[in-house]
Order: sequence, then C-alpha cells, then structure tokens
Amino acid sequence: MKRTLVLTAAALLLVGSFGFAKESVLIDFTQLEADSVPNEEGVPQENSRTVMDYSVAAGATFTGDQKSLMKTSLALPNWEVVLNSSARNVQSVALSQVVAAPVKDSADVPFAGSNVMGVRIVFPTWNNNANAKIVPPFEIQAYEPLADADENGERGEPSDEQKGKYLFEDGYGLIRNVGTLKSIAVTTMGMNFPHQLYVILKDNDNIERRYLMGNLMFDGWKTLQWNNPNYITEVRTREIRVYPIYPRGIPYVKFAGFQITRDASDIGDDFIGYFKDVKVIYDLAVLTADRDIDDEDLWGIITKKETARQAHEMSLFGSKQVNRYIEKQKMATESTFTPSLNEDSDSNAGSARNY
Repeated sequence: MKRTLVLTAAALLLVGSFGFAKESVLIDFTQLEADSVPNEEGVPQENSRTVMDYSVAAGATFTGDQKSLMKTSLALPNWEVVLNSSARNVQSVALSQVVAAPVKDSADVPFAGSNVMGVRIVFPTWNNNANAKIVPPFEIQAYEPLADADENGERGEPSDEQKGKYLFEDGYGLIRNVGTLKSIAVTTMGMNFPHQLYVILKDNDNIERRYLMGNLMFDGWKTLQWNNPNYITEVRTREIRVYPIYPRGIPYVKFAGFQITRDASDIGDDFIGYFKDVKVIYDLAVLTADRDIDDEDLWGIITKKETARQAHEMSLFGSKQVNRYIEKQKMATESTFTPSLNEDSDSNAGSARNY
C-alpha cells in the first residue's frame, strides 16, 4: 500500500511538471435531439439520454396518467431565456426563446444536417444596460446514474457497462475529475452583434462562476476562447496541495448556461445567436490509481454522500417542474369562441334582414 501512495504522489508531480491537461466536451447541443416521449400527434418532445421523471416530487393527488406525463429533458426547445429586471416586459418574455436550429445539409457547411441551439432575445430599444441568461430547464444533475430510457422516457436499470458512470457526462453538461481550468471554448455563429458572451459554470461546491468569451461582432462560425490568466505551467512555482485520497469526493464542473450582455450604447431589440458546443481544457483533480484495498466497497462513504446529494438535487428540480406542470394544466387552450348561433340560421337571418 505504501508503494501505491508513493507512485501516486510521483504521478501527481509528473502531471504538474509536464503541464498535462485534458480536453473534454462539456456540452454538445447537436446531441440534444428530441427523440422520445411523443405527443398526441406522434412528434417526439424529449431527449432520451437526458429525460428526467419529476413525478417523484409530485403529491398523492395526481393520477398515474398525470404522473406519466411529468417528464422533461435537455431537448433544445425546453431551454429558457431569463431576462434581467431592466429588460423584462410582457413582450420580451413572450418572444425570447430557444429553438432547435437545423443547419443546411450541404458539404461545405459546418455541422451540416445537425440541429444547433438557436436563441432569440428581445432586448429593450431604449438606452439601458440589459442581459439575459440562457439556462437549461433544470439544473444538470451531477449524481444521476447512467441508464437507458425507452421511447416513453422510462429509464431502466444501469447495465454492467454503465455502472459507475453518470447520465450527463460525455457532452451532456457534466465533466468529472476537474482540477484547475486552463481554457474554455465556445463554437458559435456570430451575427455582427456587439453584445458580450459569457459561459456560466457551477462546481461541486455549488459555486457559480462566469467566464467572458468576448463579443459577437463577427459573421459566420467562430470558436471563442477564454484562457485562464492565472494558470501556472511550471510545477516549481505552483502551490502544491495534498488532499486525503479517500473519502474526498471527485471535483466536477457542470454547465449552468450562457449570458448575453447588451450595453446601453449598443443596438437593442432582437438578438439572434447560434451555439454548437462548449469545450474545456483542465487539469485532472486526481489520478486513478490501482488501490490495494477497495475503500468504497469497505466503507461506502462516497456512495452515501452522493445518494443524499442526488436526493436533494432531485427534490429541488422536481418541485419546480411540478409547479410548472400544474400551471400548464390551468392554461386556456381555446383560441376561438364557440358560436352561439347555428351558422345556417344565422346566415338566413342575415338574408332576411337584408331583404
């Protein structure tokens, strides 16, 4: 066991010495196709990989049929635009939205045939600072285990290959084992807007940070990049911190959204933007080492912590979605009035009056 600890320490020093960093896709919006949970017309409404059942937070007054409809996912039309108070009015809230934007299926077009995130934000036309956040329909769950869902959004048990993995990894909004961030990149299509773009990330301490990617004053696809100005590549000048190997949890980052800021001196009204993905380059927080003793099987400390954390995340997420479901059920669906008179008799009466 002592030999393993020595090798782990040596490996950590090597990581800092050579400046090794890992690149991962945090979220890829082309993967968020609606492919499950069809509506009455048979059109899929949710993304099968990220579909979540929030009926667990619903009360006992709901029927089984109602609870079966309590599902949502990271499918692009479910994302929300949250305007700040100075930009919020009835019209801007109603018209600001996120859609799945199909890219032309042509050989010379980037991401041909895919659906990227399309955003419309209605900013004030008068001179005042304004901003809007583009956020997922629920906070991305860090401890949701990976398992397949069927066409109705019902998730089964994890397979042997899926055990130990998490639902929102691999480009769906979550990266685990993240140490120091080195760079962040966003692939976006500019439309010559002067507005500033921020990426918002949240870590395992529930701390939310935003990173300035630059402005959108360009035309066409471009990769905007943020580089950590405090990133130290020389290990001898780094502050070396040693943490207990077990039972410290594995650090992570998750995608919390974009923010678009509009300066008072810039043009207002409609903003249109398109986003393909967000990538991160980062140091590993810990190295995977072959332990002489399986600590987690023996003590189960991390499993207990993660189960409690997952239950807390689900309760917060579920309560919000249940309230939205109730509000949706109360909304009026009629667009026209039911006629009080028979059309034929009304027509005859009109003819008689004209005569």
